[in-house]
Amino acid sequence: MIRLMAIFVLVLLAGCMAPDRVAYSPTAAANASIAGFGDIRTYADTTGQMSDARAWLSVPRHKDVNYLVLSGGGAGGAFSVGALKAWSDKGDRPQFDIVSGVSTGALIAPLAFLGPAHDDTLVSLYTSGIAKELVDADFLPKGLLGASLLKQQPLRRMVERHLTDEILEKIAAEHRKGRRLLILTSNLDSQRAVIWNMGAIAASGRPDALKLFQDVIIASASIPGIFPAVLIKVKANGQEFEEMHSDGGSSSQILTIPEGWMASPQQNAWSKGLKLNMYVIVNNALMPEFSTTTNNTLAVMARASSALIKSQTRSALVATYVYAQKNGIRFRVAAIDTQLPYKMTDPFNTNYMRAVFNLGYAKMASGSLWKDKPIFTDLAAALPPQPTQ
Repeated sequence: MIRLMAIFVLVLLAGCMAPDRVAYSPTAAANASIAGFGDIRTYADTTGQMSDARAWLSVPRHKDVNYLVLSGGGAGGAFSVGALKAWSDKGDRPQFDIVSGVSTGALIAPLAFLGPAHDDTLVSLYTSGIAKELVDADFLPKGLLGASLLKQQPLRRMVERHLTDEILEKIAAEHRKGRRLLILTSNLDSQRAVIWNMGAIAASGRPDALKLFQDVIIASASIPGIFPAVLIKVKANGQEFEEMHSDGGSSSQILTIPEGWMASPQQNAWSKGLKLNMYVIVNNALMPEFSTTTNNTLAVMARASSALIKSQTRSALVATYVYAQKNGIRFRVAAIDTQLPYKMTDPFNTNYMRAVFNLGYAKMASGSLWKDKPIFTDLAAALPPQPTQ
C-alpha cells in the first residue's frame, strides 16, 4: 500500500515538473501547417472534399487497387512481418498502391511500401532481439517525474538507422508514380487523429524532409507515457508553436477509410471500373483472452487498456466492413487468433516476437490468414465442456 501511495504522489508531482510550452488557441490549432511543406496532412475526422484529392488518392495503374493496412500492437508487429515475408516467398504479393500504418504498423509501413526487397530488414528488426534496445528505462522514480517511462533515444536511433535519405528518395519516387504511404498520429493538444501523406513529405525536396518524416514515424510509434511525445513545429497566422503528437493508436488502431470520409455526404464516389482490395493486418489478438487478473493498480489498468484496444479495433473494423460492403470494396482481415504467453513487464520479449512472426508466416503460407468478415473467435467456445454439478 505504501508503495502504491508513493507512486500516486510521484504521478501528481510529474505534472509539476513538466516543461513549459508556448500556449496557442484552438483557432491557431485548426489553421496550423508545417512551413514550406504544403498539403501533407489532414485530420481523419474532416468532412467534405480534400483540398487536393489527387495528392492523397492513389493514381490507378491497373483495375485492381491494393490497399495494405497495418495496425498498432507493439511487439505484435512481428505478426505483420511474418505474414508479409511469407507472402513474398509465395511469389504473389502485390505491389500495394496504398499502405497505411499506425503505431508499430507505422514502423513497418515504409519498408513494406517499398516491397519484398526490404523484408530481411523487417525480419531482423522484429525477430533478432534488437528490439530489446528500446527498453532503456528511466524507471521509478525518475521515469514518472519525466516525460515518459522509457527514453526516446533508442527508438529514434532505430528509426534513423533504417529510414535514411536513400529510403526517402525511393519513397518519393513511388509517390510520384501515384502510390501513397499514409501514417496516423494523435495530436494530443487537439485530441484529433492526423493523417500524414508521407510520400508528399519525401517528394517535397526540402532539406528538413527526412527529419519530419522520421519525427512522424516516431510520434506514431510512441505509446503515451511509455515513450515521450514528439513536438512538431508549426505555424498559424504568423505565430510559431509546437504541436504535441503521440501514438496514432490512441485515436485508432487502424487507418482504413478516414471517418470523416465515411460519414461525409460530399464524399467522392470510387471511380467506376476500379476494384479496391483492402488487406487489413491487425497486430493484436481480438478474441477474448482469459487470464486471472492480479488485484493491483497497474495490473488492472493494463488489463482494462487491453480490453479497450480490442473493443476499439473491433468497432473500427466493423465500420470499415460495412462501408466496404456498401461501396463494393473487397475486404480481407487477419489478426492474431492464438493466445500466446506475454508479459507487460517484458514488452519486447524476443521469444514472443518470434512466436508471433512464425504464426503470421505459417498462416500466410498455408492460405489460412485472411477472413472476409471481422469475426472474432471466442476461445471459450473452443474449450471442452465442463462437467455439470
